[in-house]
Amino acid sequence: MNTRDIRQAFFDFQKKHGHTQIPRANVVPQDDPTTLFTGSGMQPLVPYLLGDNHPEGKRLVNSQTCLRAEDIDEVGDNRHTTFFEMLGNWSLGDYFKEDQLKHLFEFFVDVVGLDAGKLYVTCFMGDEQAGIPKDTQSAQTWQELFSTKKLDNIIVDVGSEADGGRLGMQDARIFYYDGSKNWWSRQGEPANMAPGEPGGPDSEVFYLFDDIEHDKSFGEYCHPNCDCGRFLEIGNSVFMQYIKRENGGFDELPRRNVDFGGGLERIAAAANDDADVFAISLLKPIIEQLEELSGKKYKDATEPMRIIADHIRAGVWLIVDGVMPSNNEQGYVVRRLLRRAIRAAHELGIEQNFLTQIAPVVIDAYAQDYAEVAQRRDVVLQALEKEEKAFRQTLRKGVREFTKLAEVNGLTGEVAFALYDTYGFPIELTEEEAKNSSIEIQANWRDEFDRLMQEQKERSRSATKGQFKGGLGGHSDIHKKYHTATHLMYRALREVLGDHVLQRGSNITEDRLRFDFEHPEKMTDEQKQQVEAIVNERIAMDLGVSFEELPTDEALEKGAYGAFGDKYGDTVKVYSMKDNSGHAYSFEICGGPHVDKTSELAEGGTVFEIAKEQSSSAGVRRIKAKLV
Repeated sequence: MNTRDIRQAFFDFQKKHGHTQIPRANVVPQDDPTTLFTGSGMQPLVPYLLGDNHPEGKRLVNSQTCLRAEDIDEVGDNRHTTFFEMLGNWSLGDYFKEDQLKHLFEFFVDVVGLDAGKLYVTCFMGDEQAGIPKDTQSAQTWQELFSTKKLDNIIVDVGSEADGGRLGMQDARIFYYDGSKNWWSRQGEPANMAPGEPGGPDSEVFYLFDDIEHDKSFGEYCHPNCDCGRFLEIGNSVFMQYIKRENGGFDELPRRNVDFGGGLERIAAAANDDADVFAISLLKPIIEQLEELSGKKYKDATEPMRIIADHIRAGVWLIVDGVMPSNNEQGYVVRRLLRRAIRAAHELGIEQNFLTQIAPVVIDAYAQDYAEVAQRRDVVLQALEKEEKAFRQTLRKGVREFTKLAEVNGLTGEVAFALYDTYGFPIELTEEEAKNSSIEIQANWRDEFDRLMQEQKERSRSATKGQFKGGLGGHSDIHKKYHTATHLMYRALREVLGDHVLQRGSNITEDRLRFDFEHPEKMTDEQKQQVEAIVNERIAMDLGVSFEELPTDEALEKGAYGAFGDKYGDTVKVYSMKDNSGHAYSFEICGGPHVDKTSELAEGGTVFEIAKEQSSSAGVRRIKAKLV
């Protein structure tokens, strides 16, 4: 089965078991302050996992497009990608462990055709201090499933690290790990959870590539969570089962949920019995195009080709979902991805503009399954052409800056890092420039450069910690106020500027709201003052805030508006802000949360104020506003 076949087979299989297919969410989450990007399939479904009723029922399935920017520096090996699709199915208070694992085994073995003998699984080994028992139900279910294929299924307790000769047992197939590996909650392990937080054990499935030798630098013995590359995680079933008490113990949740996520690309790699995810049908055509452009073979230029293929694919999808290259937040990630791809292309000897020669291959791979990719084709190609042209000018500037920076002390690690970090100048070009000039090359320059790069990576990793821990943040009182203020401002912008104004993105923190919208020119001071006046007037009107669930077509016919790029199912939640006569001043598709009355925004004499209005990207303006 190729990748498209697996995706469709997953939908068909889950529908057969009563699941309703729901559309993917935008790669950039709307009204979610906890993350820059949608990084998992469960992230858009957090309100329903916490207890809200989903309009499509208790059994759901989709394929969610995801991006994890923290993986940028890991791309180049055989399994890491920044962009990926996450196949997901959910049970919201319906079936639980036994049914989930049986169906998953059936899908992997009988539908996809994976060799059951190469599947290994992990379960939660319990937490005695927290009073949470070992997840024997999952382990026993796996034992029964493996027995149907006449496979040995010895269970091994591992803990957080591999230990002892037990892991040398060839017939061990079910592994218990502690909370650092097989427990899900927003804060991680049970001991770190706050009172009132939900969590639960998970059970992961790994595929063994037995043609890969174990690298003992990762430990004496190999096991599923070993990082040597022999085992590839292809799916994880989270069983949201417990809630933490005030006294530190745990109670069973009244409504238990199942959240499954499986990387489509990784499942396809397992179906190929090839550990290289870049050999799957969605990525291989990109590699082949790079071979043709560069005149080099993939086996001889593996890492740069993987970086280019991954980064251009991610860049295309971000532009499809409305993110243009810029120096701010999500836009900066697009820019960084594309510039890293251009630098990697230079290693291959590709010095002409090439992004628009690779991007059509990406677009064609998805156009049949995602209409928005085909519809935004021209927008994507124009944005890529503009960005590559600008960056190649930057590269030329980097050559000039090299001479200025290196003429005093020669080529040092600091000089090389400054050129790389500030101008995006490839380290290979820096070295080449130095060798072709009379510039002195310091003996330890590369070690110093590597040290500075490592420090930057650590800063980047630190900055992303807490950015998304399951998506359960953003529901405090101040977040609710800013969510509500965003609705009021959206309506006010349409009244002042015109109905062409459409939301292109938003971000809310405890300090401010940020709102991106389509508008061709800078707002005047008078227009900003008009918007402020309208918002503050409606706050003072004490409008009631309520919502109703409507069929999507009916909601749109009634004039409900939402965010650009959002994907809707058959029904949607629509929030209204009405006066006592029932007149609606806002009618918008949104998941919440909001205050009950707009007067809550004015508590303590607070007023709405636009702090800044600026360009976000071509044809898109950005407002930052506060309640002060």
